[in-house]
Formats: sequence, structure tokens, C-alpha cells
Amino acid sequence: GLPRCGASLHELNKALKIELNANANCIWQIQRNTNQTIRLIFSYFKFAPSSSCETESIKVYDGPSTNSPLLGQVCNDTDAVPVLQSSSDSFTFLITTNSMTFTRKFFVFYYYISPGTKIENCGGHLTGPNGTLTSPNYPAAYPEFAYCIWYIQTAKNTKIKLQFQDFFLELDPNCQFDFAAVYDGLTTNTSLIGKVCGRAQPQFESSSNVMTVALSTDYANSYRGFSARYTSIPLPGPVEPDTFLTCSSDSMNIVLSKSYLASLGFSETHLQLNDPSCRPTVTESVIFSFPLTGCGTTKKDEGETITYTNILSISATGSIITRQKSIQIIAKCKMENNSTVEVIYITKNNIIQNTTTVGRYNVSMSFYESDSFSKPVQQSPYYVDLNQTLFAQVSLHSTDPHLLVFVDTCIASPQPDFGLLTYDLIKSGCIKDDTVVTYPVLEHYGRFQFNAFRFLRSSPSVYLQCDILICDSKSAKSRCTEGCIRRQKRASSSYEWRTNTIVGPIRLKRELGSAGLSESFPKADADETLKLQRDRFYTLAVVALTSNIIIVVAVILKYHKSQAGYSYQKIQSS
Repeated sequence: GLPRCGASLHELNKALKIELNANANCIWQIQRNTNQTIRLIFSYFKFAPSSSCETESIKVYDGPSTNSPLLGQVCNDTDAVPVLQSSSDSFTFLITTNSMTFTRKFFVFYYYISPGTKIENCGGHLTGPNGTLTSPNYPAAYPEFAYCIWYIQTAKNTKIKLQFQDFFLELDPNCQFDFAAVYDGLTTNTSLIGKVCGRAQPQFESSSNVMTVALSTDYANSYRGFSARYTSIPLPGPVEPDTFLTCSSDSMNIVLSKSYLASLGFSETHLQLNDPSCRPTVTESVIFSFPLTGCGTTKKDEGETITYTNILSISATGSIITRQKSIQIIAKCKMENNSTVEVIYITKNNIIQNTTTVGRYNVSMSFYESDSFSKPVQQSPYYVDLNQTLFAQVSLHSTDPHLLVFVDTCIASPQPDFGLLTYDLIKSGCIKDDTVVTYPVLEHYGRFQFNAFRFLRSSPSVYLQCDILICDSKSAKSRCTEGCIRRQKRASSSYEWRTNTIVGPIRLKRELGSAGLSESFPKADADETLKLQRDRFYTLAVVALTSNIIIVVAVILKYHKSQAGYSYQKIQSS
């Protein structure tokens, strides 16, 4: 019959051909006082084009009303032939449609089944590399009201080819009455490969080593059914998830090989980040490169780590249904301790694969010419005067605006390996040298100043090493804002991410002359040194010449004085 909008049904079995227009809200109730359950099959359904499950659907309730538990839902996105079974002798289903002008068509049939009813050769589990399956009673006519399920599973890294060698079911253009349904996987709820009836020799192929075959028959017109054979086919060598992730303080880079995408049946057009407007660069590989805080990346403070996460989705586009499995690549950059840990997860069929690599924070330290910190000192070694004020700045190179930099500890040493001899400038945020002045925390910069010094009885060079804390400014309690801690405290949950940086050497200008020109320093300094040496030479030459002239004059004067003291005297004769 053609029930227009709902009905109350009490027959042992019945087939319903339903047609509905816009704005329908119809309820069918199946109920019979019997110690049996109901099998309900929606063998054909056609909703309005592009309708969603929210606006058009069939909702099935396990009981006598819509207040009973919801057992299932059928809508435009349903990729299966829905077969539902009640837990009692009543069923209710509700069909709702949206406002689009369109004739919706449904074919539904149900029948009561007794507990413990069993049909011979109806379904089973097949696990060999190849095998056969036949409908019940084959080659005689199959029984009525049969619903048989065969689960096929072969070895890993194979797929299944199913060939129906003989096939004869009741013929119908929409296969509404008797049909065989083949599914790509171990379920009848989704991934329908095909539904067939009539006379044919169809064949199907799975995408993996599992397949499900279902046979459904109604109450009339039985034929000989089918005989089928399955074989397992080795898959090409397993294509590893050829996917790489690199993280820096600034950015995240996801690289996928085209061959990996092709092995999944996709191309770069099927890829999408959290922000779909971020598109990849395509060369031999597909490369997504984006700032840590861009392209929909989410950030989470997890106590002792900061994690940046983005999801790269791979799925079919441009159609209402698909038989391809969607894949998600979950890329995570975990900033912990003094390293950046890069984690990439690939999810497919509820399996998560991951790979991890390690990087470091991009932190640098430089001296500046003044407290404006606008012009860094480029020369190395940095020649300074004793007691000269030096301005140092630590910089974190990151695109995340919510990170703070704090100078926790700074030590000086005459050796670049910071051996036994060291001197504390700052320790645990506390000033240890009277000349040190620290500046307020300023986003990605940590700043301080101190007066130049040298180590006694040691090399004229001074090297500086600072431990840096990197904090999340959004944390309620951040170590970067606590300042000096004179007594060691247990770490708090907001904690920090630690790294260190070194700068040097610093040398006193008075060592410059004795050092000669073997050191590498700017040409301007070298010219100044040469001029200073020439001036010293000229001065010494003038002093030496003047001394020689004075000595010569003194000798001459002495000589003349000696001559004047010895006059000639005539000898008197006796």
C-alpha cells in the first residue's frame, strides 16, 4: 500500500512503499503481542538532494513510541543498507523532511522472528587465503526471511577479490526485495561497496584484508541464490607514512611525499589544515610551512610543556558520498625543557602512527652599544675599557606573541668551556654582582647591564653564559614574573622551558696592543691601533734625539772648561 503519513502496523510481516513531500513528520508504529522480535530493513531510500541528517532523516526507536531508546538513524549520508533488530515485540520509526519541494521515496519491510531461529549455511567467518561461500540451500531456492552475514579476513598486506560465479536473486531495479550487499570492512554499518540482485556475475574488491557479505530475502519469489569464490591478492610493498615534521621557535613544517598520497588514492587537492585557506607548496613533495600561531594551530599549556597542534585532513572532495577512508595527520610541536620535540600522528582506521624528532629553541644573546638596545655590537672579540658599562640582551626568535623570556642565571668565565673558574653575575634571578642592573621582562627579550672586569692571574678574555627561562604569559602564575628566588622552590605547574646561550669573549682595550693584530677585529680598530703605535714610535724617536743632543752639548762644554784650567807657563832658567 501507500500509507501517506504514518500508520500503526500489527501484521507478522509487511512491505511499505512510502512517498513523502516537504515538511513531513510521520510516525509508523509496529507492535504485536508476541514473544518475538522484529527485523526492520530499509532496502531503498531517497531523500532530497543535499539534505543533511539534521533536516531529513529516519529515526528508529526500540519500543512502542518515540520516547523509546533511539536505535539508529538513516539519512542522506548513510553508506549502507540499514538492517535493525528490536529487543522486544515493538518498533517505531519517524520520518522527517525539510521544506524542499521533492518527492522522497522509501521502501521498508519488516518481519517478526522467533528467538533461536537458525538457518543452515547462513553466514560465518572465513579466514583462509581463499575460499567459497554459497547462499542457504544452494543450488536450491534460498529460504524466505533470511539475513545472512559472512565475514572474510585474510593475511595482512593483502586485499580480497570476490567473484560471484553463479548469481540469481529476485530482480528489481532498486534491489528492494532480495539482495546481496558487499562492504569494505568487518561491518555492515558503513563502507558499502555495492548492492546487487537479479541475474549477474558481479565481482568486488576490498581496499584491505577484510570484507563483509550480507544476503537479505523477503517473503516471496525465491531463486537459487549464489555461489562465490574469494581470493587474497598481495598488496604492493607497504607504503610507509612518508611524512616529516620539523618545528622551530617560529614555524611548523609538514612534508608529505606524493607517492604516499597516491598510495592512499589522494592528491594534494585533498589536503586541508585546520585553516583551509593555508595551501601547500607542491614540488617533488607537498610542503605545508606556517607560523606556530597561524593556520588554525592550537596552543595548550600542559604544565611542563607548551604544545602547538594542527590537523592535516586528507579526504575526498566534491561528492555526496565516498568509498575512500578519510585520514588525519595530527602534527604536534612540544616545547619542553631545552628542546623542541616534534610529534606527528597519522590516524587511519582508528590506528595511530607517530614519529618523533628533536630540535632546539632559537635563542641568541648579543651586546648592545647603549641602553636603548637598538644597535648591537658586531665586533668579536668585543674590546672594552675596564669598568665600562656593558649592555646585554637575550632574544627568543618565535612568532608566538604569548611567550616571555627571563634571564635566570648568568656566569662569567675566562675559558669558553666554563671550567673551574667562574663568577656569578645573576643566580636564580638574584643579582650577585653590585654593578648588575636587570630590566623588566619584555616579551621575547631579557635584558641586563654590568660593568666590565677581568679575572686576576688569568686570560684577559671573559665569556658569558646565561640560563634562560621561557614562559607562557597566559599562565596564572609564571616563573618569568616571580623575579629573584633566594631559596630553591619546587616547580609549579605553569613552569618554564629552559635553555642557555653563550656570548664572548670580552677583552680590555689595554690588552689590544700586546695582542698585536693576530686577533680578528674590525678594520677601524686596526687602523686606530696602527696610528697609536706610530705615535708612540715618533715620541720615542724625538725623546732619543733630544737626549743625544743634550749629551753632545754637555761633552763639548766640559771640554772647553778643561782647556781653560790648564794654561801654559814659561819655565824659568836656573
